Amino acid sequence: MHETPPVPRRRRTRREQRRRRRTRRRRITWTVTSVVIVIGGATTYAITGSDSGESSASARAKAPSPSAASARAKAGEAPADAPKPSPSPTSTQKPFDLGPALEPVTDLFGDNRMSVAVLDVESGAMATYGRDAFDTASIVKVDILAALLLQAQDQGRRLSTQERTQSAAMIQKSDNESTSALWTRIGSASGLDAANERLGLIQTQGGSGTVWGITQTTAEDQIRLLQSVFGDKSPLSEASRAYIQDLMLHVVGSQTWGVSAAADAGTTALKNGWLKRTQTKKWDVNSIGRIQHEGRVYLMAVLLNGCSTQEVGINIVERASRASATAFSRELGEKSTT
Repeated sequence: MHETPPVPRRRRTRREQRRRRRTRRRRITWTVTSVVIVIGGATTYAITGSDSGESSASARAKAPSPSAASARAKAGEAPADAPKPSPSPTSTQKPFDLGPALEPVTDLFGDNRMSVAVLDVESGAMATYGRDAFDTASIVKVDILAALLLQAQDQGRRLSTQERTQSAAMIQKSDNESTSALWTRIGSASGLDAANERLGLIQTQGGSGTVWGITQTTAEDQIRLLQSVFGDKSPLSEASRAYIQDLMLHVVGSQTWGVSAAADAGTTALKNGWLKRTQTKKWDVNSIGRIQHEGRVYLMAVLLNGCSTQEVGINIVERASRASATAFSRELGEKSTT
């Protein structure tokens, strides 16, 4: 059996060889690029899924297409999965640091912790010291009343006679029995937390069970609460705000200490809190309110714990209030003249 002789292959010209090599390189380049795009996309979606607590497959299904994302970017919109900014009691400017002004005060209390926040109502400027969370003690009573009033607004009703009596005793006399009754009425911690979400408080968590006094908060969150009580932009109605303000303006004389020490002659709206911890035997002493100082209106919160006695705590809170208001007023005055 004879084999058919092979057909001789035509020799390619040099031009054809160069053309084939270029085509092969383009094909390789496209393949590598395609792999990088797929891997990059998968990595991005996997990170998104991890951040949101979802599986990678779920995140890929929800991920916006590049064209949709580009369209939103051109329109100036944030991506659908971008985190929402936290509400802030301050303007966009950096808060003034009260640390140097408070050194003579902080030198007094050793292991104590303190946090201070002051807001200038007119300019929105803020001054702060410390960012820790603290027991509220009785300053939570303002928050409880705000929650009660929000719920009454939702129900389209006024407070009952009993609720008004308990509210007045809770704020003006710091009556604990009335507070416990209203704490239960609003739904305890869950009711407080729901109200605080509407009021813009992002660093406050209601106390466990019936122990409303160990609700955790920060000085800056207390400024947010005071803004809801004394400011116009608030989920609280005008009537609700006026009611809380009036009670805070008329606390009993024995409870007018605290941030009022920094106020000029005139009226101060405030609520104080004090609590002796069972295990440590140390005192939490707090004060929040609206004051006038050197012609300016301030919202102020001073939180302190670890005090040996209530009297020592009150003294430190008042010294911190005066030092903070004086330093902040000086800072604002210097800025206004430059």
